[in-house]
Amino acid sequence: MALSDDLRDLYQQVILDHSRSPRNHGQLHGEGCVHVHGDNPTCGDEIDVWVKFAADGGVEDIKFEGQGCAISQASASMMTVKMKGTDAEKLKGLIQDFRATVTGEGTVKDEDTLGELALLEGVQKFPQRVKCATLAWRAVEQAMQQKGEGS
Repeated sequence: MALSDDLRDLYQQVILDHSRSPRNHGQLHGEGCVHVHGDNPTCGDEIDVWVKFAADGGVEDIKFEGQGCAISQASASMMTVKMKGTDAEKLKGLIQDFRATVTGEGTVKDEDTLGELALLEGVQKFPQRVKCATLAWRAVEQAMQQKGEGS
């Protein structure tokens, strides 16, 4: 299904807004914080994600810094907005739903959870852009693995 002109305009506005004025930009330090660096050597995008995990394994706080294309930076910004304060069960579902949305593989279980992240669905037509959109998400998954190893 082709994007309507209105939806395409909204997509561009949201991406540009988040890439120009990223939310949750910066670093976190202290007990319970996990830092992960991710990069996409194909295009040069880089991301550093700091996650402070709650006792239940959810995300108490999350921040990022990075450089790269508008899609990678906007996706990271939107991701942090959605993940902050999310419990462990919702976190896993959010990651699965986002991956299904941007790759076109699998089924989105709860479309309402994604909010404006659903606007990144169009990247599934461009495999290189899928890597950009999922860069910060892969970093969070690595942080979850590191947290699990440390528990």
